[in-house]
Amino acid sequence: MTTTAPHPPDASTGRTPRRAALASFMGSAVEYYDFFLFGSAAALIFPHVFFPSGDEAALVMSFATFGFAYIARPIGAFVLGHFGDRVGRQRVLMFTLVLMGLSTFLIGCLPTFDTIGWAAPALLVICRLMQGFSAAGEQAGASSLTLEHSPDDQRAYYTSWTLTGTQGGLILASLILIPFVSLPDEAKYSWGWRVPFWLSAMVVVVAYFIRRRLHETPQFTEAKAAGTIARMPLIPLLRNHWADVLRVIFCAFIAAVSTVFGNLAIAYGKEVGLPADITLWLVVAANVVALGTQPLFGKLADRIGRKPVFIYGALSSAVMMPFYMLSMSGGNQVLTFALAVATFSFGYAAANAVWPSFYGEMFSTQVRFSGVAIGTQLGFLVAGFAPSIVTALGGVRDGGWMVISVFTAVICLIAAGAAMTARETRGVPTELLGVRESTNKTAAQ
Repeated sequence: MTTTAPHPPDASTGRTPRRAALASFMGSAVEYYDFFLFGSAAALIFPHVFFPSGDEAALVMSFATFGFAYIARPIGAFVLGHFGDRVGRQRVLMFTLVLMGLSTFLIGCLPTFDTIGWAAPALLVICRLMQGFSAAGEQAGASSLTLEHSPDDQRAYYTSWTLTGTQGGLILASLILIPFVSLPDEAKYSWGWRVPFWLSAMVVVVAYFIRRRLHETPQFTEAKAAGTIARMPLIPLLRNHWADVLRVIFCAFIAAVSTVFGNLAIAYGKEVGLPADITLWLVVAANVVALGTQPLFGKLADRIGRKPVFIYGALSSAVMMPFYMLSMSGGNQVLTFALAVATFSFGYAAANAVWPSFYGEMFSTQVRFSGVAIGTQLGFLVAGFAPSIVTALGGVRDGGWMVISVFTAVICLIAAGAAMTARETRGVPTELLGVRESTNKTAAQ
């Protein structure tokens, strides 16, 4: 690296934690700009554009297209996890970035239902599957890369920036979408909704040039030089870490809180009388505050441990969600904004900030990408189909706050229970993470 690099590497370790955190933040922001843009459009736009009517049935089908990405994500986790543990984290992350940008741009080019009938939602599903395949490798790869670049006593802090990037992407998506959902219906449903999808190409270019300057992690490079890279990472993963994979799957149910907050609550708020732009501003406000609280939760996890911070995040989300949902129909928008920030930024954000280190530290270098990718993506299936399931159960009707709250409480309790069974990895040297299960024999299989 040249001396003009913004964050020069640590000469003693070869680690570049700040550069890794920046690259992970920007990459996640791009990926989840695209991902959350689709979610918001599925709640507000797609029922009118890609389906024959704008009623509740169209909303259920629209949310189902959102969920299709979560079918592709486990497939992407197996494929991208394999190559991430075989050829390196950085190369796979470059691929996921380009694929996500391409699929999002194409969504903005799709013909509507009025133009080509049911072929329109079919093409939408194909693009959504491409998004899901890409997203499967993004967070696992970015968190693995940042974790392996980080000092042993600051892994939770630096890896928290991966998920803070997702909040940045959501904020950007919401801010860009707000003026277009405020357009008159004729403009909004014809060309207006397409512009945010086309703009994703510009964001991808910026992130691409930031990420391409990041080198591979020292741990992976050393393992490759020593010949300890597994030819089939899935074999040692399932043999030595099967319990951790299951644990991550159930902990990852917590991601459903984000889809409830960022997608389902938008539809419910609109049903009980909140303007569409106000529901989006609720998401923006909560995520702006989370940009500050998530790194702080990461620092806290470096001081007291990953488990207590994650469990607090899960349980507090379950407790606060009913109050937030009830406030939407109470007529006091100031209270609704305050509860949105409390629920997301001071509740869910704790678990969201910590899981990259919490999950990644369960696995050894040889299988870390695969373990985090497969575990999270199987768990995220619940998050993906939460909007369509809860909508079908009446969650977006008047009084549906109870259905949403009960669903949130159940998934949060499952996540917290799974986290309680995990070992605490704060203070364990990076090179020893996962060694107890895999021993030093997790060499090339």
